[in-house]
Amino acid sequence: MIIYNPKQWLRLIFQFHPADTARKLLPAMLAVSFYTAIFSVVELEYLHFHTLNTTAIHSLLGIVISLLLVFRTNSAYDRWWEGRKLWGSLVNTSRNIAMKWSVMIDPQYVHLRGDMRRLLTQFPIELKEHLRGNSVGEHRPNTIASGIIRLLHEAYSRKLITGDQLIILNPEVTALTDITGGCERIRSTPIPYSYNIFIKKFIFFYTATLPYAFVESYGYSTILLTVFIFYALASLELVAEEIEDPFGLDANDLSTDELAEKIGVSVRALIQ
Repeated sequence: MIIYNPKQWLRLIFQFHPADTARKLLPAMLAVSFYTAIFSVVELEYLHFHTLNTTAIHSLLGIVISLLLVFRTNSAYDRWWEGRKLWGSLVNTSRNIAMKWSVMIDPQYVHLRGDMRRLLTQFPIELKEHLRGNSVGEHRPNTIASGIIRLLHEAYSRKLITGDQLIILNPEVTALTDITGGCERIRSTPIPYSYNIFIKKFIFFYTATLPYAFVESYGYSTILLTVFIFYALASLELVAEEIEDPFGLDANDLSTDELAEKIGVSVRALIQ
């Protein structure tokens, strides 16, 4: 995830980052400018067939596509923010388990404390790799959660924790699987295919017809206007695509590596 200062307006306006949409859209912008330039030259220099004035139609369509893109961006951001809340819950849950375990289990039981420290530290690492599709074979987060449950019942069977303490710890462990399921739901349920394709087609045909509306009024300035409008519309769609799956390695995805490291540091500090 990109870390930045939102108050530095000038720096943000003129700074170019590898994740900037202008870099990704450059080939498409060049294609749009070439297409518009060819159309403008043919119309203004040769044919003079006086294209229909479709400015009003394009204005109405612009409102429609704006509403669609707002909904698309908001839906993608909701997924990004929900993912961040789930990982925030994972941070808190891991700390809660570590604090309670460090108090309930006497320091003389080194292996029980060490096993819990290892499992809690490994869980976020395995979860982020699982969400990135790097896990092969077994479901590693569930395996680690099962190991934590076995550790709780071992401590209970050896009467190292009471039944009441087991009841206190159980919801915390259950929360680990709930968080995993929530993250998997976000990752495996993308925006519906038909809706995604419709927006892309709408942007394409809307941009392709803009020269018909502008060339008579703006002449060769139509090239810049068309490219700018395409950049504005396509950038919103591109940003939505990037953040709707927040668990990958894109520049604007969640910093799950840092969060996993933060959990490990907290757990190791709490369970000595």
